[in-house]
Amino acid sequence: MKTNALYLRSIIFGINDSLVSTVGFLAGVSVAGVPTKTIILTGIIYTLVESFSMAMGDFLSEESAEEYISHSNVKDRPSIISALFMFISCVLASLIPLTPYILFSAGTALPVSIGLSVSALFIVGMISARFSRLPVLWRGVRMALLGGATIVLGVAIGIFMPVA
Repeated sequence: MKTNALYLRSIIFGINDSLVSTVGFLAGVSVAGVPTKTIILTGIIYTLVESFSMAMGDFLSEESAEEYISHSNVKDRPSIISALFMFISCVLASLIPLTPYILFSAGTALPVSIGLSVSALFIVGMISARFSRLPVLWRGVRMALLGGATIVLGVAIGIFMPVA
């Protein structure tokens, strides 16, 4: 049971972190006036670097926590699987805010990216709550609002630090 909770945590954390940070990053860069090709390139680089970083952080923190609890070396397998779930969920979730920039002009992509990302956060919050048997609607709203705050931060930075 503990291993399943570890995997669920990695998936939810990966999706949430990737959605929130990627949409905030892309929104900020877009509002700053960066060309669409640059937004796409930096979005792809950001996605892969962040996903790998999150997976390594997941692996190292889980392994450290298990070693702390047991006061000895632990088997790496659950931590490796958890890190893999983290990596995959980060990459896939990053595609939600990034894809509109591939398909549309930056002016259209920005609101579509934000709308899709906030909707995905709401859905992930509801799914997470369902697994935990918690209030589904409130958890969806909470995740969407917290993610939305990060988007606002990214946009504010882009507005105050324009490229052109």
